[in-house]
Amino acid sequence: MLALLALTLIWSSNWIVMKLAMLYSGPFEFSALRYAGGTAALFLVLRLRGENLAPPPLVPTLVIGLSQTTGFTALAQWALVQGGAGKTALLVYTMPFWTVLLAWVWLRERLHAAQIASLALAAFGLLLIMQPWKAHVDLRSAGLAVGGGVSWAIGTVAAKRLFVRQGTVLSPLRLTAWQMLTGTAFLIALAWLVPERAVSWAPGFIAALAFNIVLASGVAWTLWLVVVQRLPASIAGLSSLAIPVTGVLLAWGLLGERPDAAEGMGMVVVAAALGLLLRASSRRR
Repeated sequence: MLALLALTLIWSSNWIVMKLAMLYSGPFEFSALRYAGGTAALFLVLRLRGENLAPPPLVPTLVIGLSQTTGFTALAQWALVQGGAGKTALLVYTMPFWTVLLAWVWLRERLHAAQIASLALAAFGLLLIMQPWKAHVDLRSAGLAVGGGVSWAIGTVAAKRLFVRQGTVLSPLRLTAWQMLTGTAFLIALAWLVPERAVSWAPGFIAALAFNIVLASGVAWTLWLVVVQRLPASIAGLSSLAIPVTGVLLAWGLLGERPDAAEGMGMVVVAAALGLLLRASSRRR
């Protein structure tokens, strides 16, 4: 439970850290730098644990890396350039809803009544948050954040399919490290190809980068393994709800990102839909 609490604090506060990092760097170069360091940290953890360092099957690992690392990270970080940290975090964490839909299409998993209800509730919440009826609203940031959630969901379903095929031969940490390595290679290429302003190596940027490499990558993923190993899946899944909600509250308190009435209601509705989805998944297990 302490590991789950620490994990929630690290990953929720990291949305604020990533938002502040945009004061010193472009989104793609920061993403490439943080994941290059994060990949090194994960392989170090693998070595210290004495796990097998052999690469998983190439094609599935490439698909997961492109979606879960390259697509998710690039889109989410790009969304933070104009979007608020709390709002972006909540929109990205619509990932469980897209995972349910993709698993239904790709893995032929059956949709249950509670899942359908949570999807409908989440769609209504997204509508309130994005407010497409307002002419002055910039939908690009919100769309990028949702796209990041969809990309993360694609990687999640692809990983689930690979785990089913590989059984216990493939550890989650080994797959995470290798998919992050492949995804980081594409992030570096993206940072090189897309023109961005030069990085300002100010103390604030170095601190943000260190937070992402050490805490948000190495320490947090290790804590996640502890949570998955020692707690029931239903309790571990609470992080899917706790992280974006905590992120919204922290962004409100620290950055002054106060949502308007419609956005606030939409955030509450999406959080409720996430809770309903987690509860339905727990009951099925």
